[in-house]
Amino acid sequence: MKYMLMICGDDSVELTPEEEAAMGPDTESWVTEMDGRGVRLEGDRLRPVSDATSVRVRDTEVLIVDGPFAETKEQMAGFDIIECADLDEAIGVAAKHPMARHGVIEVRPFWPL
Repeated sequence: MKYMLMICGDDSVELTPEEEAAMGPDTESWVTEMDGRGVRLEGDRLRPVSDATSVRVRDTEVLIVDGPFAETKEQMAGFDIIECADLDEAIGVAAKHPMARHGVIEVRPFWPL
């Protein structure tokens, strides 16, 4: 079953310089392990919320707003699409992601069409 891991940072959490320096290599190790296991199908980082644009359509009017759709301390920093046997495996994959130590990894199954 496919799952999306929404990688969310928490602006209220301050990393030590050592934690900050380790984040890149730790993430690269996680990607290498999950790609090697054939679990990770795709993923990428996202630019900051200051670069986001929100789009809504009400009646026939297109409403465009700079920024995210909601204010929150947690901001989506990236995503990964994984293929796992079940939710337990997906949770295990998410728990190994370095960002799980400082932010939140939301695990959400795809709804097959």
